[in-house]
Amino acid sequence: MLQLSRLLELFYASEQDSNVKMIILKGNGRAFCAGGDVTAVVPLARQGNWKFGDNYFQEGYILNYVMATYSKPQVSILNGIVMGGGAGVSVPGRFRVATEKSVFAMPETALGFFPDIGASYCLSRLPGFFGEYAGLTGARLDGAEMLACGLAAHFVSSARLPLLEQALVKVSTSDPDAISAIISRFSHAPKLKKESPYHKMKIINHCFSRRTIEEIISTLENEALDKKDDWISSTIQLLKKASPISLKISLRSIREGRLQGIGSCLIREYRIVCHVLRAEFSKDYFEGCRAILEDKDRNPKWEPSRLNLIRDDDVDRYFSKIDDEDWEDLKLPPRSYLPPHAIAKL
Repeated sequence: MLQLSRLLELFYASEQDSNVKMIILKGNGRAFCAGGDVTAVVPLARQGNWKFGDNYFQEGYILNYVMATYSKPQVSILNGIVMGGGAGVSVPGRFRVATEKSVFAMPETALGFFPDIGASYCLSRLPGFFGEYAGLTGARLDGAEMLACGLAAHFVSSARLPLLEQALVKVSTSDPDAISAIISRFSHAPKLKKESPYHKMKIINHCFSRRTIEEIISTLENEALDKKDDWISSTIQLLKKASPISLKISLRSIREGRLQGIGSCLIREYRIVCHVLRAEFSKDYFEGCRAILEDKDRNPKWEPSRLNLIRDDDVDRYFSKIDDEDWEDLKLPPRSYLPPHAIAKL
């Protein structure tokens, strides 16, 4: 909670400081950011105090919006793990630098959650239906794959990062072209691995363009009958292990994101997260955190346990306003600047 507040303070202060020409964001250690602090949110939500989590996510979404509409360049150095909330505080930046150590994933459906913090905006704008694939399966992408699909804007070897940072801190301009030219001096185009899912774009577009989760899985299973492919089999297993309600919510959220701006996406995601924390229909988020993060038995008991037990009305409720007199929709701060990249990349 304090980290989000402090980051937001720093972003606001730096935007008004003429001495600050850009923001450089990097991790402290082997990860850029492995995700949000759900261990602080879930125990209280289990006890009925869902509004603590409400406030936590609200602050994260506002920070995401400020980053996406920031008037100064943000350089995110994604050296290491970039998962969940880590994607939310990096992808909005204009300059996203991946390395050979980068590992990106939105693994929320395996936790009984959904790709949030603006993910429905950025995932829906990846090539073809690659965003649906990444968001629904939680598949891990390396730095080369991040560059190929647009999650990263540059690729720099980790050994050259100190030199890049030294060059960036000497910059005396906020001109994006000048900053891009500096990063490009240290960049190169990595080769995609032979087994990379990015080479499976034809199958991904064929399967993940389907209207429902059931149709996506069925189409993948038909593909598996026609050809023996380990990637198809593992993709089917990832989907079948995920929370059924999370898959349905996530697909609809990403699809709606295709037609909405970043602000509308965050407002919608905030509604969903409040419903998830209230756990009126399903407690899958609590169960997923138990199985993956707490007990670590990796054997969650989802409820509802199957896709065919979930009606459209059940999914609809997650996208509706909360029936609580003290609750209101996410209020995003007024912003006077929307960078061109926020439209093209986010």
